[in-house]
Order: sequence, then C-alpha cells, then structure tokens
Amino acid sequence: MIMEAYEKLLELANAARDDMQKSADGNKAAGTRARKSMQEVREQAKVVRDAILQARGGSEGD
Repeated sequence: MIMEAYEKLLELANAARDDMQKSADGNKAAGTRARKSMQEVREQAKVVRDAILQARGGSEGD
C-alpha cells in the first residue's frame, strides 16, 4: 500500500512538471493548473503519510 501510494505521488509530481515550467515563464493559465496539481500532490502526500502510520501500527501522536 505504501509504495503504491508513493508511486502515485511521484506520478502526480512529474505530471505537473510542464505546467510548473510554463508558470515560471509567466503563463498565468499554467500557474492555475500548477496550483491545482500541487493541491493533488499535497492530498496524495497525506495518503502516503497515513499509510506509513498505519503500517507501523501507530497514530500521529506516537
């Protein structure tokens, strides 16, 4: 579960690469898409984090 979630995180980050570059070059529409992509990356990072916690059998307070 952890590695599958991590692989999806990497896919999302790599998919955002083109829009990130276009945004850096001043393309406002690409900036909007890049922000949306980064929100998806953030959400997937939480899934990875939760999977790691679940695998170790603990909770966030441990």
